Amino acid sequence: MSDWEANTIIGSKARRGASGPRATVTKSQGQINAARRQGLVVSVDKKYGSTNVKGDSEGQRLTKVDRETDIIKPKKLDANVGKAISRVRTEKKLSQKELATKINEKPTVINDYEAGRAIPNQQVLGKLERALGVKLRGKNIGEPLGGPKKK
Repeated sequence: MSDWEANTIIGSKARRGASGPRATVTKSQGQINAARRQGLVVSVDKKYGSTNVKGDSEGQRLTKVDRETDIIKPKKLDANVGKAISRVRTEKKLSQKELATKINEKPTVINDYEAGRAIPNQQVLGKLERALGVKLRGKNIGEPLGGPKKK
């Protein structure tokens, strides 16, 4: 019948009494070293928070690339396109910088396209076609833009 006389404590005091003293968290290396010198029990755990962490999509993409067995080089611009761009640009007496400002791109983009180092971008090719007036995509590269005249 001694169970009737025992006191039950609800709250934070009850937890401390049951599990012993609350563990202190040290954040500096000096505090950890001092605890080790005193012979206290030290547990060094690295905590990783998962809240408010932006997902690293680049890492996921690289993982997918690593899993593939084939190494695929990105497509480069055909040399004929670069030659056509430089030929028509010099015929119109435009510098690379002037052509770049005309199509709202950087001069390095024009340089890469003319040298054949650029990865083809359809929007940039379309701008170049309109600015120079020649075809740069599909068949008949370097021919004047526009089909037969309508009657």
